[in-house]
Amino acid sequence: MQQLYFDYAATTPIDDAVITDMLSCMGRASTFGNPASASHGFGQRARLAVETAREQVAALVGTQAGNIIWTSGATESNNLALKGLAAKAGERRHLITSTIEHKAVLDTVLQLQREGFEVTWLAPDRDGLIQPQAVAEALRGDTLAVSLMLVNNELGTLTDIQAIGALVRAHGALLHVDAAQAAGKVAIDLATLAVDLMSFSAHKSYGPKGIGALFVGERARPCLGAQIHGGGHEQGLRSGTLATHQIVGMGSAFALAGAQREAEWARLSGLSLDLRERLLALPGVALNGHPTQRVPHTVNLCIGHPFFNMRQFSEQVAFSSTSACNSASSGPSHVLRALGLSDAQASGSVRLSLGRYTTAQDVEQLVQIIKGCLPGA
Repeated sequence: MQQLYFDYAATTPIDDAVITDMLSCMGRASTFGNPASASHGFGQRARLAVETAREQVAALVGTQAGNIIWTSGATESNNLALKGLAAKAGERRHLITSTIEHKAVLDTVLQLQREGFEVTWLAPDRDGLIQPQAVAEALRGDTLAVSLMLVNNELGTLTDIQAIGALVRAHGALLHVDAAQAAGKVAIDLATLAVDLMSFSAHKSYGPKGIGALFVGERARPCLGAQIHGGGHEQGLRSGTLATHQIVGMGSAFALAGAQREAEWARLSGLSLDLRERLLALPGVALNGHPTQRVPHTVNLCIGHPFFNMRQFSEQVAFSSTSACNSASSGPSHVLRALGLSDAQASGSVRLSLGRYTTAQDVEQLVQIIKGCLPGA
């Protein structure tokens, strides 16, 4: 029996329309040229494809194409944002982040801490939210940057970036936002948000793995130092030959996500609400994270029943017990532990993430599987 797929937060399948667009850049009869080869038509056509994709990504998040820098994914974008700022930090050597960030931010900040930066680690409230007041109280005269994610990758909770951005900007610091789980799900308008750097990934939005982008706003641009050198590509911030087919795939995926975002939010809201209501009615099941300040795409549940058959469940459903970035570790989720859950509660929690191809029938089947693994349900 094929497993049900409820792990869209880990990765999404590439949309068929995106694959078609990517294939147009692969093979000798396609747009295969080097985008940096401006002296002939092959390179010029590749450059046009790259710039069209840059405009598509920028359009989804409400900014100008020139503010988008290509990277290999959100992990590299996070590294470029934080290490890039640190490279030109001057006397501002204080960073603020939270204990529930993705490992791509946590490990990067830990490295900067080892290099002499002071770090304030904000704790979430009991609902998994980083409150603006906590950020305000942590800001100091030497604060260089604040780094927080827009949608938590394990809980699906939404951070109030608008309020936090206003506080950070008024203080004179910079705000970096990891939006890997947010792009294409929630409305993002960087023309109005007080955000200086924002990280994106294609494979969370039905695009290919291995490609991402970093938004670099006007305030951040002179403060950012390149981390990869060798040719001065991407406005000198990220050198390397551009992967045309992957970039075109990201642009296509983001354009498609923008066209479907509102309808998909409404559809998944209905499925997610049905799933939550039915599962929370079962013995020992509780929701992790805020009940309303969240995206409908992710549901994190603590299954506290002592005889829940997790092995039987995992044979039938593709899900995560923590984020994919922690899969090499056997320990409980750092996010759930930060919420105050015990090791046993965190280990007994499941992240169920819905996506473009999730159907009502899938939800029904999932509920029945969980009931079958839960004695007395």
